[in-house]
Amino acid sequence: MQMTHVIINFRRHLKRRNYSLHTVKYYLNIIKQYVIWVDVALELATPEKIDMYIDYLLRKRMNPASINLYLVIIRVFYDYLKYEERVDLTNPVKRNRRLRVPKPLPRSLRDQEVEKLFGVIKGKRDVAMFKLMLRCGLRVEEVSNLTLGDIDLKKRRIIVQQGKGGKGRVVYISDDAHDALVAYLKIRSHYRIKKVFLVEKGTYKGQPISVRGIQKRIEYYAKKTGLKVSCHRLRHTMATQLLNAEAEVETIQDLLGHNWITTTQRYCRVSNLKVQRDYFKAMRNVLQRSTQPSSYSVFDTG
Repeated sequence: MQMTHVIINFRRHLKRRNYSLHTVKYYLNIIKQYVIWVDVALELATPEKIDMYIDYLLRKRMNPASINLYLVIIRVFYDYLKYEERVDLTNPVKRNRRLRVPKPLPRSLRDQEVEKLFGVIKGKRDVAMFKLMLRCGLRVEEVSNLTLGDIDLKKRRIIVQQGKGGKGRVVYISDDAHDALVAYLKIRSHYRIKKVFLVEKGTYKGQPISVRGIQKRIEYYAKKTGLKVSCHRLRHTMATQLLNAEAEVETIQDLLGHNWITTTQRYCRVSNLKVQRDYFKAMRNVLQRSTQPSSYSVFDTG
């Protein structure tokens, strides 16, 4: 089995399945690391060998979530070897082989923190970018890939063409996000470029801003305000605010593009004002009843 030939074919296989260039590069990097480490022919690797690889990654102080991702990618590669390259093997990465990972609750910004953040964002482009994350729940990749044709200002909606996993969805534009987007589009030049958000300074001025470029902007504002804020935390904030405004969980799931409603339900455990209101209302009734005199006499014998 010529490894170079196999890797080239595997890369083509991933591209045919519409994996992004970033994902393809990441997959190939993981496979390269594994191939260099393993000291037997790939088809001879056993589950015990995979356990040894896990121990090796743990010694490198890799976190469990990253190791689980490595295992998923290696399993995909072995499935490719078996079913596409017709290599006689048994996949050594068992389907349920994964490390236990803690699941921290998603954290959102408080209203005063949102106000503080946008109080320091002066550029119309940056205000529009981060308003779309806060109000529409867009991921940073979705903002970077957004095109002019995806936006329907008249109907107040955005068609997310390439969401996570290549899945599209429709999101809606709030009044403040609409105003921010219109304000930016009025000053935006380079009309021939389809991507909405462009680099404003330097060598790449006029070119589409990258994911990393957007992340650097939020890091700048985080440092300036002293807030623990990221692009994804703005998305978390939108979900929490909708939940507290008593939007249905299924609605939030559709807007965020979650595959599983259990992912969306995690927000219910971190900040649900309806639960809070119901608790205190019920507790007031409990306390009120406990302070009322009993209807039974001390002389009642039953």
